[in-house]
Amino acid sequence: MAELILRNAEEKDTPELFDLMVQYIVDFYKKPMPDETELKNLIRHLLEHPETGLQFVAEKEGQLLGFATLYFTFSTLQVKRAAILNDLFIKETARGEKAGEQLFKKCLAFIRENDFAYMTWETGKDNLAAQGLYDKMGGKQSDWLVYEIE
Repeated sequence: MAELILRNAEEKDTPELFDLMVQYIVDFYKKPMPDETELKNLIRHLLEHPETGLQFVAEKEGQLLGFATLYFTFSTLQVKRAAILNDLFIKETARGEKAGEQLFKKCLAFIRENDFAYMTWETGKDNLAAQGLYDKMGGKQSDWLVYEIE
């Protein structure tokens, strides 16, 4: 049985990562198709500016199964960097193989090894599968309410 490889995204991953991100945006979240150039520029930005964030990928037998995106910010209260786990996605055909769990652990190890204050993330109220994973990983629902505006 092939081993799951977890690693930082690389330039060579751009085409496959782009396809995974489209699946995440369009198929999973039912959002409009993003502009191809803009999405590829986002991938390239993270590769070229790792101080702003990074992407990890899960690979098996030379194929990407999923990705996780961390964006970096700061915690004034703890006077340290903080991370936002903005995306955690495993393509449908690879779900149930623990790749999502492993990607989450990779993100958590990264923030702990680099002395970040914490990692936060959001998930939909109806995404019970993700909530089950986050509960299993030791995540706690925040006391803070999330607001947004467009």
